Parts: sequence; C-alpha cells; structure tokens
Amino acid sequence: MNDTAPDTATTTFEQERGRLTSLAYRMLGERAAAEDVVQNAWLRWAGTDETEIKTPAAWLTTVTTRLAIDALKSARHKREVYTGIWLPEPILSETDTPQSTPEDQVAETQEVQLALLWAMERLAPDERAAFILREAFDTDYEDIASMLEKSEAACRQLVARAKKRVSEESPRFDASVAEVSDLLLRFMSAAQAHNKEEILSLLAPNALALSDGGGKVRAAYRPLVGPGDIADVFMALLEKNAKILAPRIVLANGLPAVVSLQEDTASDVIISVVPGEDDLIKWIYVMRNPDKLDRASQDIKPTA
Repeated sequence: MNDTAPDTATTTFEQERGRLTSLAYRMLGERAAAEDVVQNAWLRWAGTDETEIKTPAAWLTTVTTRLAIDALKSARHKREVYTGIWLPEPILSETDTPQSTPEDQVAETQEVQLALLWAMERLAPDERAAFILREAFDTDYEDIASMLEKSEAACRQLVARAKKRVSEESPRFDASVAEVSDLLLRFMSAAQAHNKEEILSLLAPNALALSDGGGKVRAAYRPLVGPGDIADVFMALLEKNAKILAPRIVLANGLPAVVSLQEDTASDVIISVVPGEDDLIKWIYVMRNPDKLDRASQDIKPTA
C-alpha cells in the first residue's frame, strides 16, 4: 500500500463498509460471519497498493463477494448437520429508533427480510451471489460476470434461476410494516387467549412455521405445516410460558417482531410473521437459539 497516505485507504474502506457488510450478511445470514468476511476484505485491502486500483468500490465488492462465497460453502456443511432447523440470524432494532445514517454498518442489512434470507438458503453460492448483486445492489451483468469469473450469459441464467427458486412457495417480500404488525398482534393475541378459531382464520392453508433452537433449547425439529398443527403448538407454547414471557414489539430486519428476552435464557424468543398473496400469515419465524438471540439483541434494550 502507498505508505504516504494510509488515512486515505482507511477512509475509502470505511465509506464502503456498510455496503460490504450488507452484501456479506445477505450472503451468509449471520451477522458475525458477515463481519468476519468484511474484516478479511479489509486485510486484503490493507495489503494492496491502492494507487493501482482504478475503482476501489468495485475491487472491494469483488473481494467481499468471493470471500462470502467461500464462507458460505464452508457454512453449508455445518448447517447440514445442525440440530433442528437452521434459520438466519435477525438484526433487531427498537421501533422508535431514528432513521439510520448512510454510514451505519448495520442499517443496510435491515433492508433484507428474514423470509428472503431463508428463501435464499436454497440457492447455490454462485446463484445467491449473482441474485444479491443484481437484485439488491443493481449491479451490471458485466460486473457480475467479472466478479464471479463467468460469462454474462451464465450470470443472467444464474439470476433468472435464482428468482424462480426464491419465488417458489415463498411468502411475500413486499409486506408493509403496518400489514405485518396487524397480523402479528392479532395472531399473538389469539394464541394467548387460546382462541383456536381466530388463529386458524389468520393462517393461510399452506402456512409454514419454522423454529430454531440450535439443539440448546426446546424447539420443533421439523417445520410445522398447516393451520391446525401451528395453532396447537403455539397455544401450548404460550400457555406453558405465559408467566415468564414478557413480550414486546421491536423490528427484526425492518419488520415488526415479538421479542421476549429474560434472565432465564431458556425462555427467550423472537417471533415474526409474513403474509402470503392472500394477506393471511404464510410464514412464521421463531428464533430460540440462545447464541443467535444474544447476538441479535445487542442493539435493543433489555426487557424490563
């Protein structure tokens, strides 16, 4: 690196850090893993003569993308042997948090819904990278081809295939905060009241509920499919934990979620819902893994 201007190199990287973190988080669905990738990108950048790089942003995007692809390939094996269902880590924020500045490293990651992160798990690493670069960052196919070392035609096919796979049997990704909040509050109220009829009326016929306990706390090892199965499990869950749960509304990746964080971490939970095309709940996310909850809750106030 040019020793005469180390501050310029640092400033350049810091200007790109938020975008790079957002890219890596979309690729990996884990905050710590994304930060590790960005740190490795910084080390590569710090060992390079910046004066020889014409477009630093493109160079850093390429390095981060390739590092994230490698990290995802490594993570896939761990997720295959994961105890129960693996779900992406949420990023939580208070509902009254002021609008984040462009420099905020975490803010840009909140733009990607948990349901979309989950849906992208079915994509191969190169497919996921091409899809994210094109759909989230509006990257030209010529640049995607250079980053992935593939032809433009191949990258167009990757994106088209990824779009199809992500959309298959997936919930809506355009649901508003108001829509999600209304469904979530009605669902939780009905479950707490043991009003099975109301719960069933809120769930789509093909509703899917996923719960991640990481093998450390009790959680469903299989997806709950259909209104009946989901209603029974949620009523039992809330009845059993009614005295220790202290739920409140926060934002999980920008959408409302119910969170209860206690001194007894075995009772901690994050619950979020996403509607389908019929505006009924199609997808339910339940995070109970204490490791992921600990990382996710670092940006919110403890439950009183």
